[in-house]
Amino acid sequence: MRCPYCHYEQSRVLDTTHDQRGGIRRRRECEKCGQRFSTYERAILATPLVIKRDGTREEFDREKLMRGIRIACAKRHVSAAEIERLVGEIESALQQMGRAEVSSRVVGDMVIAGLKELDQLAYIRYAIVYLNLNDLHAIRKEIDRLLEGS
Repeated sequence: MRCPYCHYEQSRVLDTTHDQRGGIRRRRECEKCGQRFSTYERAILATPLVIKRDGTREEFDREKLMRGIRIACAKRHVSAAEIERLVGEIESALQQMGRAEVSSRVVGDMVIAGLKELDQLAYIRYAIVYLNLNDLHAIRKEIDRLLEGS
């Protein structure tokens, strides 16, 4: 592993920890300059193609999913770590399905369920677009349904 400070190619591992998504975090020290840095290793598993509403197919895009969730969570008390965790859980669930293709509806349903647990206002923001809530009565009905479940 190349040192990000002096670019020397030799470092030694000081500590290794595992997370619940199968990733490995390693704390390293450069053998030349002595600087410490962390690396994160994650297995690259195949994610299915996403079938859009219009029938087109595209690669699953983790960053696109992250952007959509960030927009829904804008100016809310939702940390970047919580958003990262949600995206990681969705990506992991898609990989574990073992299917070559999955409907965008499946991905959207996972986001809706995750946002409902994470932040109810972010859920409503996402639901307005995802569930095509195009008038105030539809939005109010969804809010009432959310309040009944609380």
